[in-house]
Amino acid sequence: MAPSDWSDEENDTVVAEYFAMFADHLAGQQFIKAQRHRALAERLPARSEKSVEFKLQNVSGALQALGEAWLDGYAPATNFQLSLADAIVRWQKVHPSWAARPAQRGVTAFADAYALFVGPSPTLANRPPPRDLEKMLKVARKFDVAGRDARNRALGRAGEELVVAYEREKLRAAGLTGLSHKVRWVSEEDGDGAGYDIASFDLDERPRLIEVKTTNGAWDRTPFFISRNELEVAEEWRAEWCLFRLYDFARTPKAFELRPPLDAHVSLTAMTYQAGFH
Repeated sequence: MAPSDWSDEENDTVVAEYFAMFADHLAGQQFIKAQRHRALAERLPARSEKSVEFKLQNVSGALQALGEAWLDGYAPATNFQLSLADAIVRWQKVHPSWAARPAQRGVTAFADAYALFVGPSPTLANRPPPRDLEKMLKVARKFDVAGRDARNRALGRAGEELVVAYEREKLRAAGLTGLSHKVRWVSEEDGDGAGYDIASFDLDERPRLIEVKTTNGAWDRTPFFISRNELEVAEEWRAEWCLFRLYDFARTPKAFELRPPLDAHVSLTAMTYQAGFH
């Protein structure tokens, strides 16, 4: 093993301490990071205090790749060993309540839905990807981050609820109160299958069909799942359809919109295939 490689045991120790600090932070308990680094380094005699601190940033980087929230104060360092992501997943399997705790929030968690920040979509110019983008995407593929979020019905519903409130508040603020009452939460009222979640209106009163994709993590490039039906509806209704990408839902939700054709903005990768007999 190369001197720079960390063992599974070392990774497990660092990950456990990272989540212990994260839990203290969320509980509002004050602590001094330098003291925690020092104590953690004493448990890892082959590692310096500085290397331990950087390893904690690696944990943030791996959490970013996994599409999850990370601990404030530990900026993601993405040059981590892939075995570190394995250690995080091992810890989460032993603590299954962690995944559900940070972000199962509805619109009542926000005092003003219209205050939701909706900015430009990430590009090479305004928000370049990390240098280790391929590694980040490899972790996301290995642990099926997009599929996991798509299956998280509570998260998806909470995201849609926030966007419904945002659309209504936006129209009301523009003096279009009548239209605000006509905003429909289609997926809630009619069920899935329409190819969009919300029927709303632009400020020029044209129809607006919104498909919402929500993730907990703060990385705006976290992969997301989109169905064949949604892509077909996006193509059929190009002028009206938009994808409302809601991210960092665990802490301070932010969003951007993508308009068809989607392959002008993102890479579309086939994840499953329908098999038919010749």
